[in-house]
Amino acid sequence: MEICVIGAGYVGLTTAAVLADLGHSICCVDTNIEKIKQLKRGEVPIYEPGLSELISKNKDQLTFSSMIVENIQKAAVIFIAVGTPSLSDGRTDLTYIQSVVDEIAKAISSYKTIITKSTVPPGTNENIDKMLKEKGVDPKLFNVVSNPEFLREGTAISDMIKPDKIVIGKQQDDQKSLSILKEIYKSITAPFIVTSLNGAEMIKYTSNAFLATKISFINEIARICDKYNVNIEDVTKGIGTDPRISPHFLSSGIGYGGSCFPKDVRSLEYSALDKNVTPLLLQAVQAVNQSQVNLYIEKLSAFIDDFSRKTIAVLGVAFKPNTDDTRYSPAVSLIEKLSSLGCIVQTYDPKAQLPFEKVETVSQHAKLETAIMNADCVIIATDWDEFKQLNWLKIKALMKGDFILDARNCIDPQVVRETGLTYIGVARS
Repeated sequence: MEICVIGAGYVGLTTAAVLADLGHSICCVDTNIEKIKQLKRGEVPIYEPGLSELISKNKDQLTFSSMIVENIQKAAVIFIAVGTPSLSDGRTDLTYIQSVVDEIAKAISSYKTIITKSTVPPGTNENIDKMLKEKGVDPKLFNVVSNPEFLREGTAISDMIKPDKIVIGKQQDDQKSLSILKEIYKSITAPFIVTSLNGAEMIKYTSNAFLATKISFINEIARICDKYNVNIEDVTKGIGTDPRISPHFLSSGIGYGGSCFPKDVRSLEYSALDKNVTPLLLQAVQAVNQSQVNLYIEKLSAFIDDFSRKTIAVLGVAFKPNTDDTRYSPAVSLIEKLSSLGCIVQTYDPKAQLPFEKVETVSQHAKLETAIMNADCVIIATDWDEFKQLNWLKIKALMKGDFILDARNCIDPQVVRETGLTYIGVARS
């Protein structure tokens, strides 16, 4: 099947690469000409395990272009995979979606299945349908479908090839799109959940909001455990065996980040308030998450009286391991907070780069050893496997101080203490 994927970001590139691997003819288009030139040279602008190799493997099936209208005209199926960032008030910025609708309206001269992969608020796909009709596009020439992605950064390719579900939102009178979607995904074994356009949008938002809720919930429980000298890992193990709860997303730490959870929870809150529903739980989830970095700063302040001019090594910049994404990264928030307190921050990450302009008191190092050199304290801010397997005797030899703050609950306290270092965590014994 000939498919045009609009958007060469994280979702667009993953979608394009996997669909090409499934045997479809894919053109991935983007208005960013430099990015398209980069992709044509075989350079992938983001880090996602296996993505570069999958794009290279399918180079005969996958092309890249900045000619949007021409490629929309050629394809029978259009995937919309552009960014939907958050505005300052929590609303989702749909500017890129609206631009794509404008381009599609110019190009339609034969029937198209228009599939939205981007995460959008309830009502967006209905509005896409409405906008196309208002722009004079014959309703017989298109159907709009919502097909949200459920990709986790770091495991996106396997998540798309082996999903636990494929969600399809369509209009009630649409008799064409479901069979087309089943043809697109015929090589993938997963149950289809078929619902309305608004229903598919809500499934995506609800999924992310619920996972964010689990993270904030266990972080709040960890605070209580800390006061009663209870090991949070005993609690998560105890409740995680209950199949109604499961152990997933029950790791306490400095909170969630990334391109999805923060903006999607805010957007869902805004959508609720827009309909005069006060989402108390969603508001609490965000409040807990926003205070997690300060919790760890307070924990550290019990051991370090004056942060001024203290050298702190922060291991991790990305919001999670196996990605270079720093959007809403709690590790970045932690670095900024430490810098504002007068610390000299030395940071290291295997893939991610600091997203802000150079600051005199913050430096990023190419090697872990130089980041740790002469540090008064080392903080694990992202739980990369590399950090879980550190040789603590070597770390101790490089440091000036002896404090290890585990902000991801990912290292063994006893192993650290056996080297003579001081382990600091929340609800870890």
